[in-house]
Amino acid sequence: MTNNQTKQKVMEAACRLFYAKGYHGTSVRDIAHSASVNVSLISYYFKSKQGLLESIVTSYYEQYLTVLEETMTTTEAMPKIDRLKQMIATIIHYKQEQHQFTCFIHRELSLDSVFVREMMVTYLAKENHLINSVFKEALRDSGNTKLDLQFLYVQLKGLLNSPYSSANEWKTLVNWNQSQEFFAKKYVHLICRWIDHLSEGTEMDKKSKPSILSR
Repeated sequence: MTNNQTKQKVMEAACRLFYAKGYHGTSVRDIAHSASVNVSLISYYFKSKQGLLESIVTSYYEQYLTVLEETMTTTEAMPKIDRLKQMIATIIHYKQEQHQFTCFIHRELSLDSVFVREMMVTYLAKENHLINSVFKEALRDSGNTKLDLQFLYVQLKGLLNSPYSSANEWKTLVNWNQSQEFFAKKYVHLICRWIDHLSEGTEMDKKSKPSILSR
């Protein structure tokens, strides 16, 4: 087995254990046992458990952002709404393919720590820039001028993150006895219907009826 294969094996074992037991509930010895390697090998490659976590998160987000940038490039000629829908599909499929570690990352992001603040400055800021630019461009192009894009973008991020940040609740309320691919397709379709609703405007918007909130 090559060095890269061994490192990948350790990272995959760590992902499974971090998801199941949490970061603080997982020891380096646990990871070594799961990956069938010597503890000293983990120290050699990653220095520490924190170093291993940082390597996994870096790999996850660098691949994720690369996929988003590639999607932006390949969909540049599409109608703006279709481009947004393709971006949504790309995001959900990526997260589903790495479901366990995606859930773990979103769980960690709910905590206020130096690690999370560093993530916000680097990867999450870039993710927001890419998604938000496509989202606002698509809805501005729809002609529905009554949309509050800032609030709606927060709603979109909630839809994209909810199955992973609230995984236990989703398991309770949604039938999870289905393939990852089936869930991804179904959920992407649901979000895209929401996008269509926003871009077309509600019947109240079309008829320009006053909102009860404006009275």
